[in-house]
Amino acid sequence: MEKTFEASLAELEKIVAQLESGDLPLEESLKLFETGVKLSRVCRERLTEAERRIEVLMKDGNGNLSLSDLPPDSRTPSTEAAAPIKRIVFGDD
Repeated sequence: MEKTFEASLAELEKIVAQLESGDLPLEESLKLFETGVKLSRVCRERLTEAERRIEVLMKDGNGNLSLSDLPPDSRTPSTEAAAPIKRIVFGDD
């Protein structure tokens, strides 16, 4: 089964962190870098495909794209709509 975009991105982030640490032998670093490049390409392809699908969905009845910018308030999550943070307390915490 193919990994989800999110799983691929998480793996890529993990690889970047490992490479940035600088604690790996050269051969292992090269293998991780190779894997990271492959994951990066997979993520880019999925984003491009998602973009194409969005464009298809946004075509009007004449086949013309009707692209518009998102309203500024829709780009960042609202803190008012966020669920309250729950805290679990164990013992004397």
